[in-house]
Amino acid sequence: MTDETPNPENEQTPDGEAEQRAVPTADAAEIAGSVEDAALEAFEEAQSAPVAESAPQAPAAADAPEASETAATESTAAETAAQTPAGGAPGVAQTAAQSEPAAAEAAPQSQDAVADAGESADEDLEEDEEPTPRVKPAVPGAHLEVDIVPEGVDPLGRDVVEDPYALEDEAPQAETEEEDKALPEPISTAAIDLAAGARYRATGKRKTAIARVILRPGGGSYTINGRPLDAYFPRATLQRNIRQPLETVGYEERMDVVARLHGGGVSAQAGALRHGISRALLEADPNLRGELKRRGFLTRDSRAKERKKAGLKKARKRPQFSKR
Repeated sequence: MTDETPNPENEQTPDGEAEQRAVPTADAAEIAGSVEDAALEAFEEAQSAPVAESAPQAPAAADAPEASETAATESTAAETAAQTPAGGAPGVAQTAAQSEPAAAEAAPQSQDAVADAGESADEDLEEDEEPTPRVKPAVPGAHLEVDIVPEGVDPLGRDVVEDPYALEDEAPQAETEEEDKALPEPISTAAIDLAAGARYRATGKRKTAIARVILRPGGGSYTINGRPLDAYFPRATLQRNIRQPLETVGYEERMDVVARLHGGGVSAQAGALRHGISRALLEADPNLRGELKRRGFLTRDSRAKERKKAGLKKARKRPQFSKR
């Protein structure tokens, strides 16, 4: 069976010269093969058009759709050139070769144009949108009302309850007022013989101080080492501690105190004197032992400074530790 398709190799141009064979490129060969009818039509148009007019110029990249249509037309021309047999028109090959760079240039330009348009649209949206003001976060429980119940008021609205621990609004009292606080009630069962020649002697101790005390009937004067109480013990606190035993018995204005003190300091001597007066009262009336003992007047205060230890600076203070 013979193929009656005219062979373009045997055809000649109007000038009578045989045309040269068009060699398709590698890219054109890959694209060719799918559209046969379009290739034949493009081949006929290429033969009728002059060679100089067959190579269209690449359009400007101003419009992206036109560039894409041009690229599609040029790809169709390349398929036609690939399907053209040997001796085909040289204008088709030239058209395919010239259309590839033009399409390559048009594609990036069209992408840049689209990107610029998108950026301008985003900028317009950003300018139109106003920044939202910053909202301060809500504090939990800020809407609740403070309910403060003053002292002495029942929160349930019942009878007023007095707070025993509530502080008074009065100004703090002076030291003299605190010292004149009411002492415990005096012992009413005391029975001491106040004869003219009565003398009651005892010895009191505190730390290293020693007090030798003599109680005798009188008007309530104190003589310590030949000096009055106020001169020997100028501190009011020490004076009050010394007067406590006689005030407890109720004989603070009916007996005189004569004492000799030595050793220790001022506070230790005052404690020794009080201890000696308490023991002397016990000599005057042995029945006072229970009350005096209960109130702590007969107890020997054994507290004293702890002795220094060898290798230490004081009783417990150690030298600074040095590792090296």
